[in-house]
Amino acid sequence: MSKVMAVNAGSSSLKFKLFQMPQETVLTDGVVERISMDDAIFSIRVNGEKIKKVLPIKDHQQAVDMLLSALVEYHIVDKLDEINAVGHRVLHGGEKYADSAVATEESAQDILDMKDLGPLHMMANYTGYAAFKKALPNVGHVFVYDTSFHLSMAKETYLYPLPLEFYEKYHVRRYGFHGTSHKYIAQTYAELVHDQNKNIISCHLGNGASLAAISCGKCVNTSMGFTPLAGIMMGGRTGDVDPSIYPYLMEKTGLSCKELIDISNKKSGLLGISGVSSDARDIQKAIDEGNQRAILARKMYAQRVMEYIGSYYVQLGHVDAIIFTAGLGENDTQVRAEICDLLTEALHVKLDYQLNSTTRGKTAKISTDDSAIDVWVMPTDEEVMIARDTVRLLHLA
Repeated sequence: MSKVMAVNAGSSSLKFKLFQMPQETVLTDGVVERISMDDAIFSIRVNGEKIKKVLPIKDHQQAVDMLLSALVEYHIVDKLDEINAVGHRVLHGGEKYADSAVATEESAQDILDMKDLGPLHMMANYTGYAAFKKALPNVGHVFVYDTSFHLSMAKETYLYPLPLEFYEKYHVRRYGFHGTSHKYIAQTYAELVHDQNKNIISCHLGNGASLAAISCGKCVNTSMGFTPLAGIMMGGRTGDVDPSIYPYLMEKTGLSCKELIDISNKKSGLLGISGVSSDARDIQKAIDEGNQRAILARKMYAQRVMEYIGSYYVQLGHVDAIIFTAGLGENDTQVRAEICDLLTEALHVKLDYQLNSTTRGKTAKISTDDSAIDVWVMPTDEEVMIARDTVRLLHLA
């Protein structure tokens, strides 16, 4: 048996979950938020109770040291050498890493070398790794890349129709993200139906969102692209837009390209259209109150998801299941209903509205028996995938 820490380091945050493997028992989980601020927040779950502290945390190293001290203080472990390994989420593996990788000098340097592909995330991922490596120097560390699962896409799918030299010299291509989540959904569904040879469309719908067309466990296509800004409309992100909009708006508004990209990432999507929030729960409340902009935002969102599902259906040839996952996909019954209603005429998808309305945060089939495509809700678990890959690559018991 092994104790494995799964880590997701952001620019100002550190999410963690400690597993007992191979049982996959969660011993604790939590998050450090607002790192570098005087009012940083440290939260950890102990015996089912969430303990929260607000205090200054200057950097990721202090956050990691505080976390490890808390593990002993709250008797989650008796001593730190009980922790056998740490798995780290890394945004980007470029084209080099089609699988997770053991952390070495080379693979750690690759994170720094690829930072231009995701500057904010990649430096945060590296900083989190370096902090844990310093605190736990004698245990194995593994990098689990968000992009790895999508490297099975064909060249005609992942290339953009730009001059080929932009790909050859600067690595501009569709990479896709949320790969750990989509891989988890593919594996879990295959185990559920006892068949590895299924075609599915995985809909990871959270504040950030992406879809993946998956055949026999391999990614065929995915909606995010060179960055996580591409694809469907999201909480605060535009998804796909005509790139000529940017020089037009720069001329009309005086905003810089950088400012417009920031708006596209943080102030667009559901937030930009509704004027209410990037959170689907707030959108639903506004819809219930008759807010026309919120209603429009919901319709646009469902339309964009429908368009991707339709195109992936054609590319796959047939689809056995459409699976909703992540915060919105697992819990927003109205979004699921609106998306499926748009698929009924063309793809003969039939939702069981009673099952849909009562299914939140649990695995369940929510389509009728005569639906041409099964529709499922399935909670994702990226952390357990990180722990599994860590155990596999380090050959832990």
